[in-house]
Amino acid sequence: MHETEPDYLANWANMAYSTRHMVFEHCSEAILQLDPTSNRVVDMNIAACTLLGYSRHELLELTATRLFGHQLPALIVFTQAVMEEGKGWSDELTCARKDGERVAVETSAAALKLKSVVYLILVLRERSAQRYHLDQAQTERTMRGGLLEWRNILNLFKETERDNQLLLSAVGDGIYSIDSDGLATYVNPAGARMLGWEQEDMIGKNIHQMHHHSHADGSHYPVEQCPIYKAVRDGMVHEGRQEVFWRRDGTMFPVEFTSTPVISDGRIVGSVVVFRDITERRSTEIQLQNALGELQELKQRLEQQNAYLQEEISIEHNYREIVGQSEPILKIIQQIDVVGPTDASVLIHGESGTGKELIARAIHQASRRAEHPLIRVNCAAIPAELFESEFFGHVRGAFTGALRDRVGRFELADGGTLFLDEIGEIPLDLQSKLLRVLQEGQFERVGEERTRKVDVRIIAATNRDLRQEVRAKRFREDLYFRLNVFPIHSPALRERLMDIPLLADHFNCQIGPRLNKAGRPLSKGDIERMQRYSWPGNIRELQNVVERMLITSQGVEQFIDLQEMPEGAANSVSDSPVFPSGILTDAQLRRLEADNVRAALRASNGRLFGKGGAAELLGLKPTTLASRLKRLNIVQDG
Repeated sequence: MHETEPDYLANWANMAYSTRHMVFEHCSEAILQLDPTSNRVVDMNIAACTLLGYSRHELLELTATRLFGHQLPALIVFTQAVMEEGKGWSDELTCARKDGERVAVETSAAALKLKSVVYLILVLRERSAQRYHLDQAQTERTMRGGLLEWRNILNLFKETERDNQLLLSAVGDGIYSIDSDGLATYVNPAGARMLGWEQEDMIGKNIHQMHHHSHADGSHYPVEQCPIYKAVRDGMVHEGRQEVFWRRDGTMFPVEFTSTPVISDGRIVGSVVVFRDITERRSTEIQLQNALGELQELKQRLEQQNAYLQEEISIEHNYREIVGQSEPILKIIQQIDVVGPTDASVLIHGESGTGKELIARAIHQASRRAEHPLIRVNCAAIPAELFESEFFGHVRGAFTGALRDRVGRFELADGGTLFLDEIGEIPLDLQSKLLRVLQEGQFERVGEERTRKVDVRIIAATNRDLRQEVRAKRFREDLYFRLNVFPIHSPALRERLMDIPLLADHFNCQIGPRLNKAGRPLSKGDIERMQRYSWPGNIRELQNVVERMLITSQGVEQFIDLQEMPEGAANSVSDSPVFPSGILTDAQLRRLEADNVRAALRASNGRLFGKGGAAELLGLKPTTLASRLKRLNIVQDG
């Protein structure tokens, strides 16, 4: 017997109503319908009852005041905003459960006008656990209870069929339902719009094949692995977080979704899927991750800079300011004033121990980079195989022993100054890479393809003749000219003898408190004796002599010991460059010998023998000195 057309239409309408209502009831998200004018809950689904711990009838008796409690002012502000804008979102509201516990919720809202009354549709997600992981038995009990209650009030929902449809249409998340074969039975407008389809074109189609057929990389997504269909097979709630849906035009977007089974009379009849486009959230997360990565990298750099600077502070420098009034020192100070404010590369050349690093520090302090670090690299102390890592850094695993990422000295000095001490020690094969950084301001860490940029001023120092090194093909000519923009000569101590008293007094005041020794000012004899010495170790040697003098001093007695210097230095009086050079006549030689003996007498305050006496200063036996005084016709004063 065939159905009449009116009966067929009636049955079709009932089926359509049933599908829409089941989608509303079994949606995994908690949905509330509030009447702002009466301040009451008008309708809700099963998930809302589960979230709040109330039965349907209990919720219908509640007011918004009871649900949102002390947050009612915030709810009023939120409601007004939704009424004006038509929709809204908040993560600041909390709900009161039946057991008294407050639940923090993420709330999506829409204003819906039904029969001249404007309702507020709220979709609630628990922020601490946005998904409910129910076992199969619990799911069945919940669904059976909900379906039984649904049958009891079926007549009420038949009268408000259009209201339910409008309610689902107002939800901003995508919602659709599938039957046990995976075919779409309902799609809300938001879901169809996000997927790029018309609602009627999706009904009856295999949903997985339409939008979930492949992974983000384009590889096949087997239907048996699809969480959406798993809910139909095992009756469990399934979710997806790191997956993508595909639009009709072939583009994709990241989603999070839940697939909740619909159970009727003890069997699974389909599932309800709720999904959300999280493109904006993912973009924000990626930006946040990038920002955190940059922050972590900056933190590591600052930590390494701090560790480096702490190490530098712990190193006692030769002296903290340029000391001296000689012509060579005044020339250096003038050069620092000229080149300091510029970014020109400076090459400081001079013997070891002349204070080249001190000049570099003075240039840095006189520059616009003074607020940024001055990073020092002793090129003579770096093993050849570690030069590149020391300069440019490396990434974890770049070579054996690279257990973590390391920032190189160029990166540490970004914005500041890099002082390359003993530049002549850099291997020839690395000089080209150094030249590239100086020319382009770019480099790569060892084991990394990413190109980094730096803004660094270079000050180099050497005790070698780099021109000779260039001629010998041991130093690149183009690198030499790149470094030698502004050359500064650091004079040897024998070239600035008049600064010895100032330097000795400076070291006396600097070292004395550290040794808990109060050294007395040097006598004129001490100074003259020191000025006759050649100082092969330069200022560093002078500092050592003063420190040794303070260590061995007894009361007011102190002795300048120049005879324990490196071999060849103790008898340097006869080798000193302050003496005339060339071939001497016998008369000149005798005159020099007499002057030398008189200087020894002055230095010893006229004492001939004993500790600090003229004989000891000259390295002679007392009897030999006595016969020499007689031979040279030198009469001792007093």
